[in-house]
Amino acid sequence: MAETRVIVVGNEKGGAGKSTIAVHLVTALLYGGAKVAVIDLDLRQRTSARFFENRRAWLDNKKIELPEPLALNLSDNDVALAERPEEEQVAGFEAAFARAMAECDFILIDTPGGDSAITRMAHGRADLVVTPMNDSFVDFDMLGTVDPVTLELTKPSLYSLTVWEGRKQRALSGQRQAMDWVVLRNRLATTEARNRKRLEDRLNALAKRVGFRIGPGLRDRVIYRELFPFGLTIADLSPQVRPVPVSLQHLAARQELRALMHSLGLSAYSGETMLAAQ
Repeated sequence: MAETRVIVVGNEKGGAGKSTIAVHLVTALLYGGAKVAVIDLDLRQRTSARFFENRRAWLDNKKIELPEPLALNLSDNDVALAERPEEEQVAGFEAAFARAMAECDFILIDTPGGDSAITRMAHGRADLVVTPMNDSFVDFDMLGTVDPVTLELTKPSLYSLTVWEGRKQRALSGQRQAMDWVVLRNRLATTEARNRKRLEDRLNALAKRVGFRIGPGLRDRVIYRELFPFGLTIADLSPQVRPVPVSLQHLAARQELRALMHSLGLSAYSGETMLAAQ
């Protein structure tokens, strides 16, 4: 088996759409033929973990077979583990990560909106960090600081420093390939916002300074929310799998997912053939 690739979906700000991006990446990789492990480090909220639990329950009820990831918990009760010492959380992460490395082509790690020991560890092992951000200066503040008068970029902010430390950890561990970091402009409005050009200029300046690429995210579409309770994504929709009515907006959402996979360098696993056939 080829070397396992580790993808970390991270941003220390909550509400940026990390879990939505995470579950769509996982299902696209699955349809591309990859074996994928999922580790959800948000031990209390468990959005990604719950999504794939919903998926298993829905498929069992409908007697349908669809590709599923290896969903790994850090313990028998991750909610309780969130209140335990960091040493126990680290041990749980190490065990789950080791199993995923042994069995899968990809490990997708969904991280919480905050800092923790296991989140820092995950970033230190990432081949690819994917950072969704809403298209606003509120989200940009976790990546870079701007002057309140001129709005000029002044310095990298908290999350940029977390990724920087992760890159150092990766280098010290002897990894020859550098970490790739892609910031996704997520949930873009359908109309041009007044501050979009200002934000784009600062984002480009920060990209050059701290070393990330900028890619397209997913718009704020109803279909993403409609499918969540079933544990399904737009990659799953077919004549046999259609829990909600299909419209032209769903076709546009599929195109967004393809564009996302291409921007992350995952074209070979984009599920292009299956998506096109549906």
